[in-house]
Amino acid sequence: MKKIFFLIALIPLFTHAQLLKSNNVIKTNLTSIPLGNYHITYERAIAKKLSLSISYRFMPKRTVPLAGIVEKQIKNDDIKLGDFKMGNYAITPEFRIYHIKKLRGFYLALYGRFASFDLDVPVKYVPTIPGSSPEYVKFSGTIKSASGGVMIGTQFSIFKKMVLDFWIIGAHYGSSNGDLNGVFDRNLDYLEQQSLKASLDNFKEVGPFKFESKVTSANSAYAKTVGPWAGIRGLGLSLGIRF
Repeated sequence: MKKIFFLIALIPLFTHAQLLKSNNVIKTNLTSIPLGNYHITYERAIAKKLSLSISYRFMPKRTVPLAGIVEKQIKNDDIKLGDFKMGNYAITPEFRIYHIKKLRGFYLALYGRFASFDLDVPVKYVPTIPGSSPEYVKFSGTIKSASGGVMIGTQFSIFKKMVLDFWIIGAHYGSSNGDLNGVFDRNLDYLEQQSLKASLDNFKEVGPFKFESKVTSANSAYAKTVGPWAGIRGLGLSLGIRF
């Protein structure tokens, strides 16, 4: 019986020791929230200066932020960027090498990113009725990408159990492919189909992607894209709790 009480008495000490070890961190990216991106990461130390983590990012489908400004810069009226909508999610496994100590200090991160983008893209065609304004066919579908990259950053403690993780700069590169299908409000006649085809053909000039499209009937069309995928990762600030 004395041994049992002795073991029970050690539980608080054992728990305190575990807290001091603090091998785990849960954190969220503060800088992505204003853009409608929600990001959570679980990181675990696997050695004195090494860690593994897994992140999940999600953005509900919505109009792209600052679409009006982007539309003026691109000056391509084949797409109505004001009605362009995008949602996405990404899973990012990561391996970190810390310079100072466990889960703290400057680090070099090696990571992979697997992302999926849910798109609504309005593509222009000219109606055959004289004097009519351009109309748009909405192409909806998904583009998926897989890439790998490197990043440098620093993670440091604030208060007792909180951390700040600052992504300084990083980049990733990989491949992508996607399928989009046209959603028609009405059947298009032959000349309207040719007008839509001409708008779609303009995208073939957007390198380095390979773009294939076809208007298959009065009420159906598709677009496919295959090509490289690149991105920048940096200037992010995450707040976390160690445990």
